[in-house]
Amino acid sequence: MSINIKAFYFTFILLVFAFCVQAQSLSDIHKVKVDQLSDAQIEAIISKAEEQGISRAKIPQLAKDRGMPAMEANKLATRINQLGTGGNMEMESSTMMQGQRTVDTSSTLYDSDTVNIPSDEEEKKIFGYNLFRHKNLNFSPSLNIPTPQNYIIGAGDQLLIDIYGDSQQSYDLSVNAEGRVYIPNVGPINVGGSSIEAATARLKQEMSSIYSDLNSGNPRTFMQIRLGNIRSIQVSMVGELNKPGTYTLPSFASVFNALYAAGGPNKSGSFRSIKVFRDSRQVAEVDIYDYLINGNQGENIRLQDNDVIMVPAVQTRVEIVGPVRREGLFEILPQEDINDLISYAGGFKSEAFQQRLSVRRVSDEARKVADVSKEQFESFKVQDGDMFLVDTKLERYENRVQISGAVYHPGEFALFEGMTVKDLIDKAQGLRGEAFLNRATLYRTQTDMTLEIVPVNVQEVINGTATNIYLQREDVLHIPSKYDLKEEYYVKISGEVNSPGAFAFAANMTVQDLVLEARGFKESASDAYIEVARRVKDRTDGQIAEIITIDIDNNLQIDEEGKKIVLQPFDHVIIRRSPGFQREKMVRVEGEVNYPGQYTIATSAERISDLLKRAGGINQFAYPKGATLIRRTEFYTPESDNEIKSKDLRAVKQNLIKEEGKNTEAEINILSRIDEKIDEKGGDLANQKGLASGEYKINRVMEVAAADSSRVAVVEFRPQELIGIDLKYIMENPGSPQDLILEEGDILSIPKELQTVRMRGEVLFPTSARYEHGYAFKRFISKAGGFTDNARKGKSYVVYANGDVQRTKHILFFKNYPKIEPGAEIIVPKKPDRTPMSATNWIGVASSLATLGILIDRLIP
Repeated sequence: MSINIKAFYFTFILLVFAFCVQAQSLSDIHKVKVDQLSDAQIEAIISKAEEQGISRAKIPQLAKDRGMPAMEANKLATRINQLGTGGNMEMESSTMMQGQRTVDTSSTLYDSDTVNIPSDEEEKKIFGYNLFRHKNLNFSPSLNIPTPQNYIIGAGDQLLIDIYGDSQQSYDLSVNAEGRVYIPNVGPINVGGSSIEAATARLKQEMSSIYSDLNSGNPRTFMQIRLGNIRSIQVSMVGELNKPGTYTLPSFASVFNALYAAGGPNKSGSFRSIKVFRDSRQVAEVDIYDYLINGNQGENIRLQDNDVIMVPAVQTRVEIVGPVRREGLFEILPQEDINDLISYAGGFKSEAFQQRLSVRRVSDEARKVADVSKEQFESFKVQDGDMFLVDTKLERYENRVQISGAVYHPGEFALFEGMTVKDLIDKAQGLRGEAFLNRATLYRTQTDMTLEIVPVNVQEVINGTATNIYLQREDVLHIPSKYDLKEEYYVKISGEVNSPGAFAFAANMTVQDLVLEARGFKESASDAYIEVARRVKDRTDGQIAEIITIDIDNNLQIDEEGKKIVLQPFDHVIIRRSPGFQREKMVRVEGEVNYPGQYTIATSAERISDLLKRAGGINQFAYPKGATLIRRTEFYTPESDNEIKSKDLRAVKQNLIKEEGKNTEAEINILSRIDEKIDEKGGDLANQKGLASGEYKINRVMEVAAADSSRVAVVEFRPQELIGIDLKYIMENPGSPQDLILEEGDILSIPKELQTVRMRGEVLFPTSARYEHGYAFKRFISKAGGFTDNARKGKSYVVYANGDVQRTKHILFFKNYPKIEPGAEIIVPKKPDRTPMSATNWIGVASSLATLGILIDRLIP
């Protein structure tokens, strides 16, 4: 044995034992159980072996040479064959000649993971073209089947003979090139060219010499023959194929298996007359359509060594286009007709016009068109290149009439002979109560496809006093509702009710009924009066609305006169807010006071000094100069009354909920009512944020800016801003103009003593520095590294801790910078970007000056 073969053997053993759990050393190879190896382990063995130059067909033989039982080696060969991919179905036989190779089509036939997409439009339309180009349909022969009794044995096959009964023996025999197997103590026996069944009888006869009762009438010893490794065969693929050539295939391979390996017929090849030749004579003719349409593989015979498969050129191929289940190009045999073509196309779709086909045909000199009626489908002679065009049915109804409007079942109905308008109404289950009986409209389609309107008196039709109106195809009867012919009536209520809005009008509705619909008065409702605004008609004196006033008492009960007032459609009931009702307004004090927190504004004239007294005054750490008032701006969007109420009700609900089953019946009722009232939406301005809300103002500013950007300066939409105050002066002079009146949402912020100054903007090193008494503006700028080259020094300003701002002032050629206090912030703006004047502009300026000089010279005497 050569050194290379030994290296191969050693490599294989290492690979096997790297993935076998049972084996622990080289001497344990006989213990390896192939059934216990996973597919991943088998694939890894194959991959590593191929990297070392060992083909997958040699792996089982190498394992047997190193002591693996023949049964396990056969199982290994079967597992390796099962893991072969669709395009690599061929296996090498251990008895093949040196240098012979299998054809690997996996990298030549497929352009994608599933389908090799046809290269042109014609290929896409050929019926069955992709059958042999699809990786998920590879027609690979199954190797896990019982040994076929009609299988023809040939050189390279492995026969496994099992003797059982009184005698126990197993034989692993290979058929040599002469077709013989050698049995110890018996000799060579010729089995080549025989079927399994014939070979079994011959071997039983020959082996009865050593097993005497094997062939007796009452045997006690029995024999069974199985195939182990199957041989490879060579098949020649010729004709109109995508990949013609000679292919090495398993001996179980069929015609479809070979066609798949060769990529199937090309666009010029026939799918109906594929011929199989054996020993120079035809043994089968395969019609692929029979498989595609009927699933019949009767002619898909098992191949033998040196078989030839010939795919001739297509003789008659036609195309069918239109509403059929499967459009495309189809091959038609001489004895087939149009009915067969329609069958191959999957039949007509429901919208297809089946009474006639149009055929485009190439004649001897030009093209022509033929019409084929349904009666001629069997007799019409199909020619190569014909195109059959299937038309669609007309988009029209033969017997449809329709009814719509105030009937119980509007829709489409079938027209019958003598059908009248009354019949159609009866089919729609009659008229609804709101049907307008004076007139209905019958829309009729005339012969020139224009519409005609036929008036119908529904009342007379129902009573039977009207002349019968007979319906025609496509008539549409519309019976209007009384409510379709007038405005929808409603009434409105707004103001201090729980659910303001518009409600459906009802006869005899009073103000009291409408208030109940709106879920009653709010606590803020006025007890003075209720106002009802009513539309006026036909008034020429300028009056727009009639105002009706209804008195109510302190308990919000409508007086007796008001209860008698009946509302009319479109009345608007307005419940005013009580002038003495005020919702609490909150402010907040934060920072260095004795009692910081939220406070309710007590009076409309409450000032900062009053709030400071209620907060206990400032403490010893306060810095009054840095105190500031934070106030909401016009861009702040306040919460509506309903939003505030919903938030409060959620808090009540949260505090009321107890563990499961522990709430009392009263508490459960309260929770149910709260759930109904949360998130109620008010429809009037009193309950909403109003047109003056911050959201409206922001939108309005943006609209103006979009219309004309030159009219609007850059605006920062801040919901809050700082207002500079002098708290020390306010405390010394309460009630003075500096002592501002408080507004809702105000925040009085009093910081601790501040000890730093910030420098921002065009300074070399923006930073904060410790405040030093007596240090001037420029001294602090120096602490930030000084001004940058782009600094606009004359526009510098200081923002003080209380929110006040001081700018730099100019006296002649001198700059008077603002005074610096603790907590101040110095802002140095940037110089504006300026475009330098071009040479053309300079020339223009010079020319203007020269012209001006000449003019002055001439004017001076």
